[in-house]
Order: sequence, then structure tokens, then C-alpha cells
Amino acid sequence: MSFVTIGLLWGIPLVGIPIVLHLVMRQQPKHLQFPALRFIRQRQHANRRKLQLRHLLLLLLRCAAIALLALALARPSIKQTGLIDQEAPIAAALVFDTSPRMDYQHENKTRLQAAQEIAETLLKELPPGSELGVVDSGNVLPAFSSDLGGAKQRIGRLQTSPAAQPLLSVIEQACQMLAESEKQRKEIFVFTDLARSSWSSEQGGQLKARLEKLKDFGIYLIDIGVEEPQNFGLEELKLTPGEVISRNSPLRIEAKLSRVGPAAERTVGLFLLDKSGKPVQRDQQTQFFTPQARGLVEFQLGGLEPGTHQGYVKIIGEDALAVDDTRYFSVEVRAPWKVLLVAEAPAGRYAYNLDQALAPEAFVKSGEARFDNQVVSFSQLPQQNLDDFSAVCLLDPPPLADESWQKLREFAEKGGGVGIFLGRHAQSAEAFNTPGALELLAGPLVRVWEHQDESLAPRNSEHPVLAKFQRISTSVPWSAFPVFQFWQLGPPPEKSAGAATIIAFRNGKPALVERGVGRGRVVTMTTPASELASDKRAWNQLATGFEPWPFMMLENELVLYLARRGDARLGYDAGELATVSLPPDRKESVFALTTPRGEHIPQAVDAKQNSVGISATNDLGNYRLEAGGETGIRRGFSVNCRPDLTQLERTTEPELKSLFGDIEFRIAHTQEQIDRAVSVGRVGRELYPILILAVALVLIFEQLLSNLFYRNQAPRDSEKNVTEGFGPLDVPPVPMALAP
Repeated sequence: MSFVTIGLLWGIPLVGIPIVLHLVMRQQPKHLQFPALRFIRQRQHANRRKLQLRHLLLLLLRCAAIALLALALARPSIKQTGLIDQEAPIAAALVFDTSPRMDYQHENKTRLQAAQEIAETLLKELPPGSELGVVDSGNVLPAFSSDLGGAKQRIGRLQTSPAAQPLLSVIEQACQMLAESEKQRKEIFVFTDLARSSWSSEQGGQLKARLEKLKDFGIYLIDIGVEEPQNFGLEELKLTPGEVISRNSPLRIEAKLSRVGPAAERTVGLFLLDKSGKPVQRDQQTQFFTPQARGLVEFQLGGLEPGTHQGYVKIIGEDALAVDDTRYFSVEVRAPWKVLLVAEAPAGRYAYNLDQALAPEAFVKSGEARFDNQVVSFSQLPQQNLDDFSAVCLLDPPPLADESWQKLREFAEKGGGVGIFLGRHAQSAEAFNTPGALELLAGPLVRVWEHQDESLAPRNSEHPVLAKFQRISTSVPWSAFPVFQFWQLGPPPEKSAGAATIIAFRNGKPALVERGVGRGRVVTMTTPASELASDKRAWNQLATGFEPWPFMMLENELVLYLARRGDARLGYDAGELATVSLPPDRKESVFALTTPRGEHIPQAVDAKQNSVGISATNDLGNYRLEAGGETGIRRGFSVNCRPDLTQLERTTEPELKSLFGDIEFRIAHTQEQIDRAVSVGRVGRELYPILILAVALVLIFEQLLSNLFYRNQAPRDSEKNVTEGFGPLDVPPVPMALAP
């Protein structure tokens, strides 16, 4: 139990006042000597004990009223943890969510500004000598400070960070800091908008364990969010065919739309940066944003020259939360990918189908082909320099010498892509399953599976090779292109345990299987892609059936997937380490990094990796890396905010209770609620209302008894008749004592 006004407990001794008044002001009985009152003396003996009991009860009630009133004015409170002095110093941690959501504007202030105002008020209410730690999502090194002035300055300098840490992890750090304090009372104030993405139960187990270790602590969630937020937003961009494209490939940019609040229209624009870095609008669309379903906006760019191009997609118009209205992108345009096609002699004949699917003759002549194919026979493979190619495709290979398999393995380990299309030339499984071959294959060859009515049957379109089939997956006529024979693969060896099936046949057997080797990819297809329409022994009609566009589309996506394995990543989340790969023939050792703020920072080259690593990626936007002046090297990458850091959907109190379990927490929305919650948590449950009610009940009971007792002691009519003949008597009706 603790007291808000402990000095008023000195009012309890005032209970002696009714006792003194009762004893001092009690009327002394008069002694009357006459025989006519002898019968009164007999009555007095009978009522003495009854009168004494009544007066004692009234005395106790009056004393109790004064004692309870003094106790109520002292404002006692009760805590389960025992007796706590509310004026004693405490250890407090102020945890601020500084994710980009806190830039949400409401009533002409951001949510972070609202949190700062409340925090400054809380500082004034801390008991003298308290320890204070200010922790935010962007700070990973919390520490205590007894200087409240310094803490106030720290709070005033808080800014949102697109690289914010998860809020539950930050609270856990604050708990760890509080555990090191020797103060008896510990308090955690979390300034949050209660966004559901910040209070995921999947991350709450470790926090709950940390909180349970603290003794006598209070956790307060200061809700500075908006009950019904409204926001337009863009989620992650999707670039097709990717962030690195061929010079002749069109670039498709897709952006998912999100909406919190009622449905509304907005214009979405596509902007591309020119050579001077100024944005130029290339396209725009008016979209209808709905909160129930995620919309989609799509732009297409063509005719991009080789080099690095940067831009962004933006929602045009005012919005309460502007940070998710813009998504940045970078794309690198290169010369057509060089692909080596290896087939049985005559190689040109057996590689014709795949060669024309990747680089049609009309596209080659017009300069629009995105692949530059070179066709050789298997006997020429040992003399080829594979470093000149992005991908190598083996079309119906025979058993190869271990030196050839070793050469292909080294090519894959460096980041190259290898495609193996198995067919009749594999001969017997024993002759093909050499140690060198098994280092690349997804599994050993077991036997040839023969079936007259088999076909490809992709189960889903999640894999990048099948991404273009997502919108048409239900209308692709795979059954119109039968497969008559294919190789059955056995269980993969231990080193290829990571093999995964991309496409299966209708009977569930693998048709296209992927395996990672070093930095590269190796894809095995268990039926060939080099069959001729005139061959009566053909294993399939995938490339020779009527209008075989599905397989041509699949071959393009597969080889593109293999060729792009070594491409650098150009899109990052804020705070991630960005790695920019450089050309192998570069001579520069230092590059200049230009940030979205226009700052120029020198960056050293990692000679071993032939790349530049950039850790300063906390600013959203496009970054440029340059060296060698106008004719030198130019690279770039883009940094965006993670979508979960801008999601405004609010969590509910039941969800929070499931997260904290048995740990008590208090939610406050207004300053008055904060003061009440802190008072209850720091002082306990006040007994003032109960005590005042008890005082009122005691006074009412005392008044009722007093009226009842004195009314019953008034002279009765029969007693009046007895005394009328003797004249007035100076005898008090109650109490009365007569001398014998």
C-alpha cells in the first residue's frame, strides 16, 4: 500500500476528539432524595447497560467516520507487489517507433511529432533522480541517462527511418537495458500507432520471455495512431524480364496498388531520369484504388540504349503518408546474351529449333534479338572458351569425357547457366552416369520411361521460368504436345540435395529439374528439345507440334533464367548492403557514389570480388556510381522502403493480449488516460472512492441510530403524569443516576 498524501494520516489521532467531548460534556446525575422516585431508580438499573451500549456504538461510529475521512484524504492505494514509495526514483525506457509510418499527417502534425509532445510531458512527471533511456527503431545501442535535459534534446531530434528495426526487437532491447538498472521500479513507454505489422505474434515469444524476467515493471502503450487512417500506396515493383535486360528487350514495370480508406481515383505516373538526373515523365495512368483488392498498374518501356537507366513510379496528388507514394527502380541494358548451343553433328540441324526460338532470323537481321547464339558440335566443346558466354545448352548429349564435364562445372561455379536436354544419345544409363556428369545432373539416369499419352503439367507458376505463364496458366494447351519418352531420374546424390522440380509430367515424374552449382544454375530436362518433325523416332512433339508457342515461350524463359544467373542485383531495401559488380576490364580503384540527397562519397573497389559494397543505404531513391568521367563506368541501384513499414492497418486489443499473454499492459490514447494509467501502475489502485463511500455510509448509519435512540428516550405520557404533582424536575432524561 502507498499514499498520495501521506501527511494527512496525522488526522487519524483526531478520533480522540469525540471521546474527549463525550467524557467532558457528559451530564453528571443529580441526587434527589424523595420517596416518590424510588420506582425510577428501579427502572434506571434495568436500562443502564442498554444505554451504555447505545452510547458506545454511537461513539465508535463517530470515531470511525473521522478515521476513515482522514484515511481517504491521504489517498491510499494497493499494489500486489507490496509497499512502494511513489516518490522514489524509477528506471524508465521511452521506446519510439520511428518507422516511415510515423510520418502520417493528421491534424497538421505527424505521428512522430505527436509522440514527441507527449514524451516531453512525461519527462516532467518522472520522480527526481530517475534513470531514463530513449530508444527508437533506428537506434540499436540504448543506454541510460540521468540528464533529463539531454533526453529531451534526444527526443526532439528523433526522425523516421526507412531502415527501422522491428518494434518488438527494440522493446526487447529496452527490457535488456532495464534489467541492468538497480532501481526498484521499472517502466516502459512505447509510442506506437498500433499498426498490425509491428505487433506480429510470431516475433512476440522472445519479448514475452524478456518481460517475464523483469520485476515490478509497468509497460504502457501510448497510442498516437489514427482510428480510421486513409492512405494511397505502391507496393514492390516488378520488372520483367528483370533488372538486367538485353538491348532489344522491352521492359515491363508492374506496381501493386494499395488503399486504406474508401475507394478513390488517383493518377500514377512513370518517370525516367535523363543524363543530368532530372526526371522526365514517360507515361501516366488513372487508377481506381480499392481497399478490398490490390490493384495493378503496368507500364512498358522500349528502345533503351545500353547502360544503366533509373526512374520511379509515383502516385500524383496529396496523401497523408507520402513515403509509399513513390517506388524507385534501376535497370541495366546490355548487349544480347551470348548462348552456346552444343548439339550432335550436324549441329546446325539439331540445334535449329532452339536456335530459332531464342533468336529468330528476322529478329537477328533487324537487330532485335535478345540472344546471340553460337552453335557447335560436341566434338568442338573442349576447344570453346566458355567465359565468353552467359549460358551453355547441351542438346541431347552423348556420354562426355570427364574433362568436358569438369569444364562445364567450373563454368557454372563462376555464375554461368547450364541447360542439359537429355535424349536418345545418352545411350545406356551406366555409360552416362560418370562422376563428372553427376556433379551437374539433378540425379542419375535410371531408365527410359515410355508412354504414348504423356505431356507437361506445370503445377504452379511461382518459379521465375514460369512467371510469364501466370496469367494464361489455365489456357496453355500442354496436352496438345505429347511426350512419348523421357528419362527417369534416380534420387540425387548428397551434393545435389538442393535439386528441385520446376515442371513435372502428368504422372508426377520430373520433366524439368533445377540444381545450384556454385554461383550458377544447372537445369536438366528429361526429354530433348532438338527433335525434328521428320523423325519418326522423336521422343516428343514439344517443338514440332501445331503452333508450338508454349514450348518456344518456355525455352526463352528457361535460357533467360540460365543466362541471367550472374547478373547483379539492382534493387535493395533501405539499410541493406548494396553490392555493385564491375566490368572485368575496369582499371579504376575508386568510384564516386552520388546519393539521393546529392552527396558525393568516394567508394573503394574490392579487388577480389571486383565489386563495390555500399552500406550507407538509409536514404530512399536512386544511387549512382561513377568513375572515369564522361567515357568511364556508370552503374546504379535503387533503394526502397519495405512495404510492411508503411502498412497502416491497426491491431486490436485482443490481438495484443494474445501477444503479451499474462503480462499486464495498459493502453492510453489521451494525456488524461496516460496520467491515469501511470498513476495506477506506479501507485496502485486508489482506495479513495471506497473510503469516501465508507465515510458516507458510517455517517448515515450514525445519524439513523442517533435519531432512533434519542427518540426512544423521550418521556412517555405515563411518566409525565407521575411527575406532574411534584412540579418541574431538573433531571435529564438520559442518562440518569440517583443516589440511594
